[in-house]
Amino acid sequence: MTISQFSGQGSQYEGMGKDIAEAFPELLYIYETGSDILGYDLKDICFNAPLEKLSLTIYSQPAIMTTSILCLEAAKSKNYAYEGVAGHSLGEYAAMYAAGMISLEDAFTLIKARSEAMHEAAQNSTGAMAAVMKIAPEQVEEVCAAAKEFVVPVNYNSPVQTVIAGSPEGIAEVTDIFKEMKARVIPLNVAGAFHSKFMQPAADKFYETAKNITFNEPQVKFYSNVIGGELTDFSDMPSLLAKHIVSPVRFVSEIMAMHDDGADRFVEFGPGKTLTGLIKKTLSDAEALNIEDMKTLEGADIYE
Repeated sequence: MTISQFSGQGSQYEGMGKDIAEAFPELLYIYETGSDILGYDLKDICFNAPLEKLSLTIYSQPAIMTTSILCLEAAKSKNYAYEGVAGHSLGEYAAMYAAGMISLEDAFTLIKARSEAMHEAAQNSTGAMAAVMKIAPEQVEEVCAAAKEFVVPVNYNSPVQTVIAGSPEGIAEVTDIFKEMKARVIPLNVAGAFHSKFMQPAADKFYETAKNITFNEPQVKFYSNVIGGELTDFSDMPSLLAKHIVSPVRFVSEIMAMHDDGADRFVEFGPGKTLTGLIKKTLSDAEALNIEDMKTLEGADIYE
C-alpha cells in the first residue's frame, strides 16, 4: 500500500515549488485559487518572500499546503496513485484535499482561518517548543509530568524524537533535566506553543469557520494525528480539527498503524523531507521518499 504524506510547519524554504510550477503551468490555478481566498499573492510569497516572512504562521501554513498540493498534482499527472494519506499537523489539510474530503477552495478557506487564528494566539501568549532527542517518549512524558512549570509532549515524531511545548520557564526547567539524562534538546524557532492548551483560543476561533465547511467521506484511507491511526468516523470533522490544534501529534502511532495495515511505500509531498526521515527511523522495511522539486519528481520510481 502506498501512502501520500504531507509536510508540516517548519519545512518552508525560499522559492519552494517554483521549478515544478514553471514546468507545469497548468497547475498555476492552485496559486490563483489560494490568492483569491487569502487576499494576497500566494505565488509571490512562495517564490520570492524572504525566509523571515515565509516563516510567519500566517504565510507558512498556506504556502506549505500549496506546495504540497502542487507536488502531489504534478505526480498524479505522471500516473502516481495511492491508497492512503497522512499529514503531520498542518499536513493533514493537504491530506484531506488529497483524500477528496475537501475541495481546493475549502482547503484554502480552512488554512486561512487556521493560520490566522494560530498566529493571533501565538502573539497573545509566550509559548515555546523544543525537540528532545535520544530518549524514549515515555521518559519525556515522565519528566514533563513532574515539572513545576507548564510543559507537555506535543509531537511524537519517532521512538527517539519527541517535541515538547509550554511556557519558556517550563521548557527551561525540563531542558536541564533532559541534558542530565544525556538527551539532546533543540529549541525550535516557532512563534508559540503549538498543539498545547496555549492554542485553545485559536481552536475556538477556527471552529467557527470549520463548522460551515462540507466534509466528504475520503476516497482513500485517512490517518489522523489526533487518534494516531486510521480515522473512520467523519461525522464531526470541525470538532476534530479544532481538537487537533490543541492535541498532541501522535505520528509514531500513526506510522505503526499504517504499517500494520500493509503500507510499504511512503511518498512525502511538499518542502523538505522531515517525514521521510521519520519513516526511515521508525520502519526498517518500508520505502520512503520525498517529492519537492523537479529532480525528486522525475527521479521517483512511483509511476504506473
